Amino acid sequence: MLTIHFSTEDILRTRVAAGADPVWELVLSLHLLQGRSRDPLMAHWRRGVAGELRRDAGSAQLRLLFALNPPRGYFPDFLTPYDSVQGFDAGLEAVRSTPAERLHRDLTLLAGEHALPSGAAGLARGEPEVLRQLTDSMSQYRSVALEPYWARIEAAVEADRTRRARALLDGGVEGLLASLRPAMRWDSGVLEVRDYPYSRELHLDGRGLLLVPSFFCASTPVALVDPALPPVLVYPVDRLGGLAPASGGGVAPARDGAGREALAALIGRTRAAVLEATDEGCTTGEVARRLRISPAAASQHTTVLRNAGLLVSQRDRNRVLHTLTPLGRAVLDA
Repeated sequence: MLTIHFSTEDILRTRVAAGADPVWELVLSLHLLQGRSRDPLMAHWRRGVAGELRRDAGSAQLRLLFALNPPRGYFPDFLTPYDSVQGFDAGLEAVRSTPAERLHRDLTLLAGEHALPSGAAGLARGEPEVLRQLTDSMSQYRSVALEPYWARIEAAVEADRTRRARALLDGGVEGLLASLRPAMRWDSGVLEVRDYPYSRELHLDGRGLLLVPSFFCASTPVALVDPALPPVLVYPVDRLGGLAPASGGGVAPARDGAGREALAALIGRTRAAVLEATDEGCTTGEVARRLRISPAAASQHTTVLRNAGLLVSQRDRNRVLHTLTPLGRAVLDA
């Protein structure tokens, strides 16, 4: 179990990341790709990415990157720098700037559990060319494994952020932390991660905690090993039906008035209104109030839309929060 201890200052400084973290998603997707998970939601992604990497003539350059990210156990802290909250390029620059002392320490820990290729020796010495090759391979892998699916990843993370925002508005930061159950338990200034692979205590010491919702995080939340680094806890989100490449590679333009009428003609005016109301997340009661329909009718319409794969519903005590799935957003915006 991982036990995280909060002071009053830590509670005030705890926050949720602004969106999907591209470096954390990259690293955790490497673990999932190499693991033995039979998650059917990820089968399409695994087959597609594995096939692309096999066909890529330059995939041999990825050998060190894969070796640094085994499917289970320890992986180096330096691969997921705090700077990645500023974006992928900032994260890669931080990786290239990692001090040699930290590289040596992290790789020594990893070598105690896994055999490393010869290129790891130059990395442990902090050789700039090896660090550049490593970040180049991260960019190469990202283009295959993440970029075609990024809209879906962002949609799932944003749906989770909507849920956490509700919990924060209703119960403050303690309400936010309590909303992380069942994977975590909040009680009297302590957050417990129950299925953590080994027993560990983390004292935040006034630094607060950055919560990072992640699409590729497995069932158990992940924390950095080095307690001196800024405290981060990465936790899994609902994957909203898995991954498929985003068609067109961009965001669809906002639907005009004629498009809204066409949607209403297709699925019914009330259900089209329900779909639009849940664009930013909405409870069943809020749907009923906004559309001036009964709670029973709101529940019926959201059930139909959920069964069609257009909404995802998450229960929190006596409320159900509805948010759009990627398919629902595509239907609304097409």
